[in-house]
Amino acid sequence: MKSLEIVGFKRANLGKKDAKAVRLDSYVPCVLYGGAEQVHFSVPAILFRELLYTPEVHIVDLNIEGTMYRAIVQDSQFHPVNEMLLHVDFLELQEGKEVKMEVPVKYVGVSPGVLAGGKLVSKLRKIKVKATPENLPDSVEVNISDLALGKSIKVSAVEAKGYTILSSPQAPIATVAIPRALKGTLNADK
Repeated sequence: MKSLEIVGFKRANLGKKDAKAVRLDSYVPCVLYGGAEQVHFSVPAILFRELLYTPEVHIVDLNIEGTMYRAIVQDSQFHPVNEMLLHVDFLELQEGKEVKMEVPVKYVGVSPGVLAGGKLVSKLRKIKVKATPENLPDSVEVNISDLALGKSIKVSAVEAKGYTILSSPQAPIATVAIPRALKGTLNADK
């Protein structure tokens, strides 16, 4: 899994008023939990570009005033109107302790349904997994080489290697939709 370093500064004052002042200075209030103690800190908003605005998953090396922590992003909150980043929660990683995380889906193979003129429709972009930090996957590979026209592949068809899949086994990941033009020719053949 890719890692990314983020430098933060401890926050002395907590609360709405102080969080608003931090945001006005182009910083994002953050909290790190899961370790011995909670750490409240702020990070320049520009540093979250490579972390949050990408489909990839990263392990974050947090440098908070010289103290290093390994963590993952547990939650991020955005303003409902202007999409400004309001707050980020980090979960500290510990050796041997399992964490839950959403990991992107990566398609492998070529679908015969797509080659026949169908359209691959992605229903799930991320799958929730549970694993130790050493076994966290970059992505979950889904083999679509057996996906025919009008068929779908479900979470239960995915092989988990070193991690546990928490998403519903009956949830469809991808479907090959039959376009209207092709439906007419399929009905004419019957």
